[in-house]
Amino acid sequence: MNPTKNQLTRRSVLAAAALTPLAAVELASQATAAPFVSPDENYKVKHGNINQSVCGWCYNKTHNAEQLATLAASLGMKSVELVPAKEWPMLKKLGLVCAITSSHGFKNGPSDVANHDMVLKTLTERIDETSEAGFPNVITFSGMRTDAKGVTIPDDVGLENTVACMKKIIGHAEKKKVNLCIEMLNTRDSSHPMKGHPGYMGDNLAWCKEVCDRVGSERMKILFDIYHVQIMHGDVIRHIKEYAKYIAHIHTAGNPGRCELDDTQELYYPPIMKALIDIKYTGYVGHEFIPTREPNQGLREAVALCDV
Repeated sequence: MNPTKNQLTRRSVLAAAALTPLAAVELASQATAAPFVSPDENYKVKHGNINQSVCGWCYNKTHNAEQLATLAASLGMKSVELVPAKEWPMLKKLGLVCAITSSHGFKNGPSDVANHDMVLKTLTERIDETSEAGFPNVITFSGMRTDAKGVTIPDDVGLENTVACMKKIIGHAEKKKVNLCIEMLNTRDSSHPMKGHPGYMGDNLAWCKEVCDRVGSERMKILFDIYHVQIMHGDVIRHIKEYAKYIAHIHTAGNPGRCELDDTQELYYPPIMKALIDIKYTGYVGHEFIPTREPNQGLREAVALCDV
């Protein structure tokens, strides 16, 4: 009999290989890839192995904070993140948290010593607010490879500057039981201000890991953004396993384009989520894609795809 997509066997794949190499590749792909199924409007998280969150800024044009939080809660999500502190009481009323809170922004970071006073003041205030609210993480960034005058900052100098700044604040984070999460951003995509960040210093995981190692605290962690890692490194699952002990927060988005997590892009998220389960990751996975179509359905699809 002719095998269906769900009945493909090793024998049938080998038989296709005897015809043409291309046929074997196509048939093997059919044997392993699940079809993309769009959930209905009543979908709600079923498994709960992944603590799912959504980034508020992605929906600024379509939802206010309460509308997005209400949608997130209806889907069984746990968090709406990177929203102002004034919205946090509303989140709590809906049974949600703010899984990671904002801080000084990616352009004015500690790679430039001229920014240290501002960075330390901002992080201190945000650590205090985040701790008082009972939330786990504050985002931080490296800053750029040039200073305010356009003078190049070498990566090794920027590393030393960043470590020196973080060492001044990490004790406060430890006392308040809050993680500082340095985000790796891609510097390759210059097509849109929020798709890539040309000139950003912390554009590779090894550099961010070195910051964590030199700061030397369990509260200094990495925000592992799958979209940015895919662009700069690829090999996402291998990197998740390699950097497991450093990861305190995850971001998602489709690539190319920072779009929805659907079948128009190259990343397939269920095995990535299973890799997080394999490393016993207990943090949050924040959806940070920019909607290109009906936003509620796009978020619903992302939640369903990551509910493994």
